[in-house]
Amino acid sequence: MAARDLQERIKKLIIDRRLPSGAPLPTEPELMGFLGASRNSVREALKALQAMGIVEIRHGFGTYVGPMSLAPMIEGLAFRTVAGHYRGEDSLLQLLELREAVETGLVSRLAGRLPRTDLVELEALVNRMEQEAAEGCGLAETDRAFHATLYRGLDNVLLCEVLEAFWDAFHRVQRDLMDVPQDPRVTCRQHREILDAVRSGDSIRAEEAIRDHFGNIRARLSPTGAPEPPEPHPRHNERV
Repeated sequence: MAARDLQERIKKLIIDRRLPSGAPLPTEPELMGFLGASRNSVREALKALQAMGIVEIRHGFGTYVGPMSLAPMIEGLAFRTVAGHYRGEDSLLQLLELREAVETGLVSRLAGRLPRTDLVELEALVNRMEQEAAEGCGLAETDRAFHATLYRGLDNVLLCEVLEAFWDAFHRVQRDLMDVPQDPRVTCRQHREILDAVRSGDSIRAEEAIRDHFGNIRARLSPTGAPEPPEPHPRHNERV
């Protein structure tokens, strides 16, 4: 039986039995009997599924349904972007445009619809961001929390995970390929404008605030040829 077929049958087993993340899978001998496959074939199929985050092999304990995270997607996006960059492509800009298209299309749906508790939390995050900027601290984690809290209002877990995946891939690549620090005052101003626009209920203004935010990032991405890979250097903690 082809390796791909075995993987698909194990995935179908998980679906058919409604197994949640962390649930134990049948033992290796049970899978061999169920699938009609050899031990090596079953092990190879499970290893492939583990690489996708679909199963988790705990040596000495057994095999369990994995977290089914988007980690493989993040790795793929990051690698593709870096590889494209060194081929002379504007791959970082392309990834930025993907983020912008998704976020611009979503933020107007939030204008005037966020619950007061979320608005209070967003206000506190912008205040913290401004304090961090004044103290010369990195804004990375506060910036990330702002975006996560903002789109949490859509009540769509999968969508939030996809946005997180785009964020992780972009910033992992950005800190390796760019050495142009962002002015933290600009970052703070733009996030406060996004918050004010969403709170006001003005969807057009909210879209413009997001476009301004991404436009500022885009201005810092200058197209280049295929440069030599950079020398190792300390990684920046600044995100946008």
